[in-house]
Amino acid sequence: MNVLMVGDIVARPGRRVLVDNLAKIQCQHEIDFTVVNIENAAGGFGITRKILQEFHDLPIDVMTSGNHIWDKREALEFIDMHPDLLRPHNYPANTPGSGWFIKNAGNGLRIGVLNIMGQAFMHPVLDSPFANVDQLLAEVSEAVDVVLVDFHAEATSEKIAMGWHLDGRVTAVVGTHTHVPTADERVLPGGTAYITDLGMTGCYDSVIGSNTEAVLQRMVHKMQIRLEPATGKADLCGVLIDVNESTGLARSIERIRVKQD
Repeated sequence: MNVLMVGDIVARPGRRVLVDNLAKIQCQHEIDFTVVNIENAAGGFGITRKILQEFHDLPIDVMTSGNHIWDKREALEFIDMHPDLLRPHNYPANTPGSGWFIKNAGNGLRIGVLNIMGQAFMHPVLDSPFANVDQLLAEVSEAVDVVLVDFHAEATSEKIAMGWHLDGRVTAVVGTHTHVPTADERVLPGGTAYITDLGMTGCYDSVIGSNTEAVLQRMVHKMQIRLEPATGKADLCGVLIDVNESTGLARSIERIRVKQD
């Protein structure tokens, strides 16, 4: 079974490169299941109804998010109507939406997708992601064949720790949030595919998706200038994961980076 997981879609350039290339990637690599992080899709911050519909028009199975999920307040109103759009699972229990979704793949396997958020250098600070995922897995272990985890976190150490914490218990742990693709993809000894960050799907002539000049004004001159998303050509970043259907663990993980024509 082949799984595609795509890193944070940032603003219009990210949406455009996804639309132009997703179906081609899925065909080329015979993808059975696709997960895309969309929390930065609306101008770099959050998600709107209109943009969510754009994603629903694409061959995407599950959409994940992170700390920007509520930046557009309307997300609070529609997230309960779209169980395939996840917010971090370690939000308080009465928060709208869910961080866990099960969907049957075309090959009949039951795929569980979990979205959780780290604590180090993150706002808001949510419940322990380690305890949260342990509790969930104890409840759902018999209900799914494959578990894919999007760990939305800032600290490299926290992401790596989560990979080892879940090794052998889930199919894959992929990091999102820092928008820079890391070169540490591997299958851990217990069979869990891991990468510290998928990288963003957006304009790389930028500072993690934002207009470079505006960021420099803020960092160099300490001016509180509004950040705007960068424009121009974009790259699509993510990973391909080969899953052993009999065990639900990973055979391999491979980085992909597709540049816009």
